[in-house]
Amino acid sequence: MLTLADKTGSQIDADPRPHAVVIGSGFGGLAAAVRLGARGYRVTVLERLDQPGGRARVHRQDGFTFDAGPTIVTAPFLLEELWRLAGRRLADDVALVPMDPFYKIRFDDGATFAYSGDPARMRAEVARIAPGDVDGYERFMAFSREVCRIGFEELGHVPFGSVGSMLRIAPDLIRLSGHRSLHAVVARFIRDPRLRTVFSFHPLLIGGNPFRASALYGLIAHLEREWGVHFAMGGTGRLVDGLVGLIEAQGGAVRCGAEVARITVAGGRATGVALADSTEVPAAITVSNADSAYTYGTLLAGGSRRWTPRRLARARSSMGLFVWYFGTRRKYPQVEHHTILLGPRYRELLADIFDRKRLAEDMSLYLHRPTATDPLLAPEGCDAFYVLSPVPNLAGGQDWADLAEPYRRRVQARLEATLLPGLSDALVTSRVTTPQDFADDFLSVRGSGFGLEPILTQSAWFRPHNRSEAVENLFLVGAGTHPGAGLPGVLSSARILDSVVPDARSCADRSARRAH
Repeated sequence: MLTLADKTGSQIDADPRPHAVVIGSGFGGLAAAVRLGARGYRVTVLERLDQPGGRARVHRQDGFTFDAGPTIVTAPFLLEELWRLAGRRLADDVALVPMDPFYKIRFDDGATFAYSGDPARMRAEVARIAPGDVDGYERFMAFSREVCRIGFEELGHVPFGSVGSMLRIAPDLIRLSGHRSLHAVVARFIRDPRLRTVFSFHPLLIGGNPFRASALYGLIAHLEREWGVHFAMGGTGRLVDGLVGLIEAQGGAVRCGAEVARITVAGGRATGVALADSTEVPAAITVSNADSAYTYGTLLAGGSRRWTPRRLARARSSMGLFVWYFGTRRKYPQVEHHTILLGPRYRELLADIFDRKRLAEDMSLYLHRPTATDPLLAPEGCDAFYVLSPVPNLAGGQDWADLAEPYRRRVQARLEATLLPGLSDALVTSRVTTPQDFADDFLSVRGSGFGLEPILTQSAWFRPHNRSEAVENLFLVGAGTHPGAGLPGVLSSARILDSVVPDARSCADRSARRAH
């Protein structure tokens, strides 16, 4: 078999640094590459698609620019830290603009709630809907602050590689009601059903069912208040481009069109990867940013003792996502940058999506209008949109080749009847992504949008570990490993590598000893 060195001559041999290979160029993989480069590794990121970013790739069509995946930037200090590690400032490459409000939430009866980071305005919004819930809201936010302090600030970048690490946090887990669902805990503080929805929907942003996701995900409310919700001017793809630039400035490389077929292993150690074209890429350190279930079920021959085919088959995957990207020849200035359009049902709709795996007649939608902040993402006088509908993952058996267009028309009708009058006549460009596309493009098991579902028994130690227990020198980052999905989660998964991956010098010393 050819090796990467065979194809590039002496280019690799001229760089004496230990080689680290990263599978996948999502935010977790790119952040991992920057961190490894800062610690003395020569890094190669391998991406099977034709552009970097993974779920954060960019669609450009008919003069419109659409972020394919993440649209919300929270905890920007995690990005600023990556730029500092590479000797630059985030502000030199990307302009982050704070959102105000964070979201406009529209209930099925047309009533709205402006969700912001301003405590006084939030109290006023709660009082406008349910005056008796203001005190409960304050107590919930105090709860969220404490959960964020422990669950994110103290433990979000800590590896859970042993049972002991889980047992040490058990008292805090119980004290913070981590064994209960977020909705159940919100209901302890707040009585109004609409406000219970407002303060429990956040797990849906990371693939979780609020009626099943651990109350620890209540930390998101405080995280957003503390560090804000931001938008990257030019779109999230600007962050991807910036990270690629950091990697290349460190002497690393991001190679697109490079599909990894398997992780190579010798003597119980990961030794690199083999590509689909039979090229072998040797490496001292291998990091997988692929779906964790795909990593163990396909890329690692034999899987692992912990993540066996049987266990992977029983694991719960997050829901699927139907995303429609479209542009209009007119503008809709009354529509906020982020809108959550709730349907008539909450608990029952989520049960249809997560449990019954049934495509329901009703829907709740997240509508993103980036041109509210950055008009340059569309031609002059036009608007760009992205609307996301949570749907069952592929375990539901839906044939999206047949369903995609009828479902898109249903989404269009819902938007036209509520937020976007005249949409049918205003459309000028359109494309969709379905759970089948997630499976085909991102090799996401069951076409899930966020990897493993974030329930307690699939969190922390129970989630695939950042340092693989299957083989040495293999590490995992991204939504499917600890701490989970969402931009702060995947960036934190890369941050964990600082404590589990050896420094390049010690890695080189060990390799030299083995060679002798």
